[in-house]
Amino acid sequence: MSFYNKDSQKRTSFFTIIIVAIISAIVGGIITTVIAPTYLYGKYIPYPDIYRKNISQDIEIITKGKDINVIPEVVKKAIPSVVGIKTTTFERDFFFGVRRGQGVGTGVIVDNKGYILTNSHVVDEKRAEDVRVLLYDGRELKADVLWNDPFLDLAILKIKAQDLSVACLGDSDKLEVGQLAIAIGNPLGLAFERTVTSGIISGLERSIEISQFESIEGLIQTDASINPGNSGGPLLNSEGEVVGINTVKIKTGEGLGFAIPINIAKPIVDEFIKKGEFRKVYLGIRGMNVREYMMDYGYDLGVDEGIFVYQVLPNSPVYKAGMQDKDVIISIDNKPVDSMISLVRRLYKYRPGDKIQVEVLRGSNKIKLKVILEAMPNGK
Repeated sequence: MSFYNKDSQKRTSFFTIIIVAIISAIVGGIITTVIAPTYLYGKYIPYPDIYRKNISQDIEIITKGKDINVIPEVVKKAIPSVVGIKTTTFERDFFFGVRRGQGVGTGVIVDNKGYILTNSHVVDEKRAEDVRVLLYDGRELKADVLWNDPFLDLAILKIKAQDLSVACLGDSDKLEVGQLAIAIGNPLGLAFERTVTSGIISGLERSIEISQFESIEGLIQTDASINPGNSGGPLLNSEGEVVGINTVKIKTGEGLGFAIPINIAKPIVDEFIKKGEFRKVYLGIRGMNVREYMMDYGYDLGVDEGIFVYQVLPNSPVYKAGMQDKDVIISIDNKPVDSMISLVRRLYKYRPGDKIQVEVLRGSNKIKLKVILEAMPNGK
C-alpha cells in the first residue's frame, strides 16, 4: 500500500513539473515577444543583437524609396522659376468716373527668353492695362500679354530679362491618385508670396460646372491648399516638375483645389519657344451645345450631347469638307465631343495642316468628314 502511494506521488510530481514548464514557456514567450519589446527594450533593457537586426530590416523595408527631405528639395529646385504677377485695370463708372482696380496672381517661367505661363483670369482675360512680374531675385518688370484663352484659363506673358530660372515641365498623363503634390503661389496677395503647401493628387479628370451648360473638364484635383493668389502657379510632383497650373478652389469645401494639366499647355508653350507665336487652328463654325439648344428651343436633335452648328463660315476648313448648317458634331477622331469648351480644348492638340475626321449627325444619318485644319485668320 505504501509502495502504491509513493508511485502515485512520483507521477503527480512529474505532471506538475510538465505543467509548470508549459506555463513558464507561455509566460516567457509573452514577455519576450510582447512585454519586452513594448515596455522594456530600449528603455530598461538594451535591444538584443538579433532583435536590433530585425528592426533595421523592417525600417529599411518601410522607408525604402521614400525621402523625408523631398519637399524642401522640390521647393529649392522650383521656386526660382515662380513669379508674382500684379495687374492694374481701369474701369469707367457712370457716377465716379474712372476706377482703378488691382489684382495679384502667380506665374511660372517656362523659357529663358522670358515666356511665363499663368491663368487667363489672372490677367483679367487680357483686359488688364498694366501687368508687372516680380522675379525671385527681387526685380519687378513690365510684362506683355501675348496670348490667352478663357476656355482653357491659360495665358502667356513675356518679359525682357536674362539669366532666368526655368521650370521643368513634367508629364501630367502619368499622374496617379495618391502621388505627392506641392503648390507654390501667392495666397491672399504678395505679402505671402511664394507660399509652399503640400498634399496629394486627390483625383484626375475632374469637371467643374461654370454655368448651366458649360464646364471645365479634365482637371487635376489636389488637397494641397490653394487660395486666390495661387492662381497661375505651379503644381509640382516629387521630382520638382510642373504637372499642373493651379486655377481654382471650391469655396464650399476644404481641401478641394484644382489645376489644369500641364500637357494641355505644352503645345502652346512649345510653339512660343520655337516660333515666338502660337497659331491656333479652327474649324469655322458658329455653334452651341446640344443640351442648351434643346432646352431653349425644345427640338429633339436625336442626340443628348454634341455641338449644334447653326452656321458654317464660308471658305473655312469644315466648309471645304462639306459640313452644312444644322449639322450636329458628335465626335472628332472617334472621340466624343459634348460641349463647345471640350471642342476648343480638343483643337489645341492639333497644328495647321493636320487632318482630322469629324463625325456629324445630319438628320438621322451619321456622316464622317475629312477636315484639313488651318490656322485661325490673323492668328486670333
